Amino acid sequence: MKKELHPEYHQAKVTCTSCGNEFTVGSTEEEIKVEVCSQCHPFYTGKQRFSDRGGNVEKFNKKYGRNK
Repeated sequence: MKKELHPEYHQAKVTCTSCGNEFTVGSTEEEIKVEVCSQCHPFYTGKQRFSDRGGNVEKFNKKYGRNK
């Protein structure tokens, strides 16, 4: 294998800018900043909002009084 071909591999410190959570991962970068992490993302925290609006056909039927 050629020498100095591959980049150096570091234990990178990841910092979430939203909640301030910090953790380490392996990367070629030494420091990584993310906007959303698993501690503050709505899907992982269970605070995800589901909107039950219905589809386009239901909207059309409701608008033009074709409900059955």
